[in-house]
Amino acid sequence: MRFIGNIEAKSDSKGRVFVPAYFRRALQAAGSSKLMMRKDIFQECLVLYPEGSWNKQLDTLRSRLDRWNSHHQMIFRQFVADVEEVNIDSNGRILIPKRYMKMAGIEQEVRFIGMYDTIEIWAKEKLEQPFMDAATFGAEIEKIMTEKKEESNNG
Repeated sequence: MRFIGNIEAKSDSKGRVFVPAYFRRALQAAGSSKLMMRKDIFQECLVLYPEGSWNKQLDTLRSRLDRWNSHHQMIFRQFVADVEEVNIDSNGRILIPKRYMKMAGIEQEVRFIGMYDTIEIWAKEKLEQPFMDAATFGAEIEKIMTEKKEESNNG
């Protein structure tokens, strides 16, 4: 499953929002109806993980943490404690719990952003400006792609 794009939607008074048809079709094609929702670690948005993507993330994190290290257990606990399973209803909507709407600053209008194997949900107001200006973005992409090319040429 690969999610791309930036699609606007509105939540109703109960916090229900239509998952964009493009994303629903990708989920259906992969046979994934269960989604896991959590607040993003770095940004003020929500992340929807299809069950398979969630399990991969969880397995990767678990494999890097020592079960017998109390600090690692606190990190793992915090990562999994704020997760909620959400399902797409027969009308194509998910319910965003009120506490998650508050965490992400969502009032009504949202943007779904496809992030390869996950979907982010942002308060529309938080995305009125681009993440980076075009010149900075271009320079950063060039730097990253050039580093990768140099590494493969030297390796």
